[in-house]
Amino acid sequence: MSRASDYDVIVAPVVTEKSTIASENNQVVFDVAIDATKPQIKAAVESLFSVKVRAVNVNIRKGKVKKFRGITGRRKDVKKAVVTLAEGQVIDIASGL
Repeated sequence: MSRASDYDVIVAPVVTEKSTIASENNQVVFDVAIDATKPQIKAAVESLFSVKVRAVNVNIRKGKVKKFRGITGRRKDVKKAVVTLAEGQVIDIASGL
């Protein structure tokens, strides 16, 4: 897998209160492509950040139906991946790539 396709799999890190608490347990949360699989996510994280991944858990947050000025629209579905790192491995989201 090339580095360009790794960036297509990992869309963005999720920086929330809950994901910050998860980082204390060697977990990092990313928004990923909706069609990305667990092995693709694992390979992309290991390639981009040079770490060893122990587990990948994914969930899909369904998009809401919202109204804006009387026009009904729908938000996109978002797939999140909770990546558990091996002991001693760290990803610093604040520093970037």
